[in-house]
Amino acid sequence: MQRNSPVEKYKRYLLLERGLSSNTIDAYMTDLQKLIDFAETRNLSFTEMKLQHLEEFLAELHDNGIKARSVARIISGIKSFFHYLVLDGFIEENPGLLLEAPKIGLKLPVVLSVEEIDCLLDRIDVSTAEGARNYAIIETLYSCGLRVSELTNLRFSDLFFDEGFIRVQGKGSKQRLVPISETAIQKIKNYLLHRNQQRVKKGSEDVVFLSSRGTAISRVTVFYYIRQYAEAAGISKEISPHVFRHSFATHLLERGANIRVIQEMLGHEKITTTEIYTHMDRSFLRQEIIEHHPRNKK
Repeated sequence: MQRNSPVEKYKRYLLLERGLSSNTIDAYMTDLQKLIDFAETRNLSFTEMKLQHLEEFLAELHDNGIKARSVARIISGIKSFFHYLVLDGFIEENPGLLLEAPKIGLKLPVVLSVEEIDCLLDRIDVSTAEGARNYAIIETLYSCGLRVSELTNLRFSDLFFDEGFIRVQGKGSKQRLVPISETAIQKIKNYLLHRNQQRVKKGSEDVVFLSSRGTAISRVTVFYYIRQYAEAAGISKEISPHVFRHSFATHLLERGANIRVIQEMLGHEKITTTEIYTHMDRSFLRQEIIEHHPRNKK
């Protein structure tokens, strides 16, 4: 792709002006590629695209079995791309402004109970370097409510154990201080006994969680091990590293934590993003009532 093509310039715009992470930008580009492929099959340039063409594109996505939630995300990306083209003078009007996203229901996040988390952790052999690292990773994800990318980017210079905090590099390079539990601190210290014996690749000396190659552990590797431990623990839920972030927020809310505090801990820019967990809390309360209220006893 040419360096000064609209797509490449949009990519730089997302990085430099919007301050988005490389993972988020990759997701935008993957969705945009679908539109590029569609345009090529019809010999259309971006400057020629009208609302009608975009509606045809969405209909094709639907015919290909793309789920409503994914279509809604793609529409958001399309609007952003054409908004940039207007800003940069490529086109005069945004053809995506009137695109309507499909109506999607509220999707509640998958959450593990405290017992399920403990059961999963019990499946880890902490006598090995790998096991000690993985235990510390999962405990940190749950203790601090981190995104997996925030965990893999964690540096020693971000650890303030004496004060009981870690510094997190969040979305858009925004930093926040997050409390860390004594349990997580201890598990990290246990792992460091093994890490100190490991050969570290140049440039990774400050990275906390290392792969067997001596570089920062990847998101894919974290995902793989969590799936393995969940399967061994007999947990049938659809699980990923993000489940521990959801569990962190839900368990705090269930136990009376202020939603604004949870928003701050999670690094959510908007309170509406955090409010998904109030729905989780309501469903938890409803289940408690169904199970324990005398009027629901048969």
